[in-house]
Amino acid sequence: MPRRLLALATLSLAAVALPAQAASNLNNIQTLGQSDFRLLSEDLTAALSYKALTPAEPLGVTGFDLGVEVESTKLKNPQVYDTATGSNAPASLIVPKLHVYKGLPLGFDIGAFYSAVPDSNIKLWGAELRYAILPGGTATPAVSVRGSYTKLQGVDQLAFDTTGLDVSISKGFAFVTPYAGIGEVWAHSTPDASVTALTGLRGEDLSMTKYFVGVNVNLAVVNIAVEGDKTGDATSYGVKLGWRF
Repeated sequence: MPRRLLALATLSLAAVALPAQAASNLNNIQTLGQSDFRLLSEDLTAALSYKALTPAEPLGVTGFDLGVEVESTKLKNPQVYDTATGSNAPASLIVPKLHVYKGLPLGFDIGAFYSAVPDSNIKLWGAELRYAILPGGTATPAVSVRGSYTKLQGVDQLAFDTTGLDVSISKGFAFVTPYAGIGEVWAHSTPDASVTALTGLRGEDLSMTKYFVGVNVNLAVVNIAVEGDKTGDATSYGVKLGWRF
């Protein structure tokens, strides 16, 4: 069973990561109208906001969680993304990440990630601070509240960041820990001043509800996490492969 889970996670990572994305630099934002710019911002919020791929239980003072992950978000407005990139981009935006978490005293954990989207000028980093309201135990679940932040880099025509707040619950059963959560994401999406001067395009502030559910499988040497997320109207799926101890 553990070998099958490891093989499934590895194949899932490969299946998501291998399809080549068409060149999809966000460098044609000046061609969008205001309504399309908002739709683009909604899709970017769903794809680029923070996704933890980790259960609610705290790591503890000596704990680490290090992994490589891939997330795929089905864009609700792919034609707008095509216009903004000037290309025939795939309908799903694939975001690979290097993610690390560190346990702290008193039930706190911190986490951070970095991402560079292949064949794109999208670069992204993010961080979180999480507190376990209930640390969980043999008979009780863990409950945590998390604050998160992500920042887009590499796109000269767009300043974009998200802030998130969510609550999650998890319960371990041997080496398997299912988890779920709900939260809110706030995004600030602002065209570069040169784009605004040319087109009159204005920035957009968004607030979107998110739901997520996942499972973490710890096989002593290897840790696997699989998560589904719905932010606004867009759905994302992620797989993480790494170490948790």
